Amino acid sequence: MTRTAAQSVFPLYCGLILCMGLLASCAERSPHIIAVYPSIGRMGEPLTIFGSRFGNERSESYVTIAGVPPTSSAYISWSDDQIVLRVPEFGGAGLVRVHRGRSISNPVLFANEAALPERVRAGVDVGTSPRITSIEPASGPVGSLITIQGNNFGASRENGAVFFSWNSIPSTVSGAQATDFVEVSGVEFGYEFWSDREIRVRVPHGASAGNLEVRTDRGASQPVFFQVAGKPGTKIFRDRRSYVFTYMVDVRVDQAALPNALYIWMPQPAVSGSQRNARIVERSIEPFVENHRGTSLFRFADIAAQTSLRVSLSYVVDVYAVETAITNLNPVSLNSPSPVRAAHTNASALVPSGDSGIVALAAGITGTDRRPYVMARRIYEWLLSSAGIQAQPLSGGALEAYAERIADSYRAALLFCALARASGIPAVPVAGVLINNLHGTTRHYWAEFWLDGFGWIPVDPALGAGAAPAEFALREDHAGFYFGSMDNQRIAFSRGEHSLFQMTPNGRTVQRAREFSFQNLWEEASPTLESYSSLWGDVIITGVF
Repeated sequence: MTRTAAQSVFPLYCGLILCMGLLASCAERSPHIIAVYPSIGRMGEPLTIFGSRFGNERSESYVTIAGVPPTSSAYISWSDDQIVLRVPEFGGAGLVRVHRGRSISNPVLFANEAALPERVRAGVDVGTSPRITSIEPASGPVGSLITIQGNNFGASRENGAVFFSWNSIPSTVSGAQATDFVEVSGVEFGYEFWSDREIRVRVPHGASAGNLEVRTDRGASQPVFFQVAGKPGTKIFRDRRSYVFTYMVDVRVDQAALPNALYIWMPQPAVSGSQRNARIVERSIEPFVENHRGTSLFRFADIAAQTSLRVSLSYVVDVYAVETAITNLNPVSLNSPSPVRAAHTNASALVPSGDSGIVALAAGITGTDRRPYVMARRIYEWLLSSAGIQAQPLSGGALEAYAERIADSYRAALLFCALARASGIPAVPVAGVLINNLHGTTRHYWAEFWLDGFGWIPVDPALGAGAAPAEFALREDHAGFYFGSMDNQRIAFSRGEHSLFQMTPNGRTVQRAREFSFQNLWEEASPTLESYSSLWGDVIITGVF
């Protein structure tokens, strides 16, 4: 039989198409690394590789760091989008690659901190900018106290601050790992001493290995490397989402005599490792005090009767999703002294951890296990199974949730904190808003608990139980995810309780329950401000990017 030219070419054409398809298929199956965390680490510490197409199990696949494959015992976990292994002992910087079959991933740089050169300490003071000469110790866990020696820090802190490195993971496979700084809190157990030549400060929540700087009005110091060591796991900040939002209060004064005064405390967005760079966009008037215990304090004096007032604030803030992985569950003493433990294990009006019923319930839930992380997990799981958590708002707080076995996000967050504190675990309630698919907001409450050497760990019992408001994009793995991890669909206004003080001894104060901030004062009027009304609006999202 004689073949035509077309018949002769057709098999060759099909073969080429098949080969091209196989090549494309192989390329599609190649593993891809998004980022490694931390980017600087040391021998024996966990290294997490984020990416895709790693395979659901390791099998014959492996990782190389600077061309060296770790031993099999180095691998902690392996999944299709995340690998955790312990850093082997080898030289300095090197490229990380994932090998799967005949496919090799793209390389990402990792540096062994032990091989990094130390900064030369100069003995001569130059200029007026802050200068660091030493940090003792040169490494330590979150919450530990370090001493920074140098000069030109200023006799008092005033506008000065210490900044530690902070890392985030990009949201796209083409992005690069971002490095920024986390500022030591001037409110929560950050600074213990500040002088022109010495600063004593605690390693802040969210800090990672990298450069440390001292910044004052005179400028910034040279960066000096500090190793955040001893972490029992990893914490990742990823998928940044920036929100622009507005909130306001309208006031109508009906009757007033002179002189008079009205004070209004407007909550500010909280600052934490996962909520950063809060900056004011616009405000209707300048505050009386810019930052008063997590609020902006506004003062109106000598208001005439039949006067209308408005305070309006617009902010933009960056919110990151948080993912934690605890790899070391060794027990930590629940009696170890620390300012966090001393402040956040005490009972309060919102968190009645000293109630005898709650103490007994906490003991029954946690049992004999004294590992704080495991104890907190058991409390969370009990809430999901036994607290009757629902999306519909209720009244009352932790004691009502305990007595009635029914809760909303407010009750559940406070009961988690009460049970945790009753067990000796530091915990704080968090207040803010959830943001749904249509950019509407709903008041929402969750919690954080403290793990020594690691920092604050987020918990959202309501979303963990699936009790989400309408139009909110609830994750399918919500029960497991919301213990230790958090989404970026929220804005927090208070972490813990903001204790504010009256401006005048005989002023009439207004307290607002179940608002988007845990603060004890919202308004205060002098006795001569005889009659007025106020209307607080919701938080309104005006932009997302």
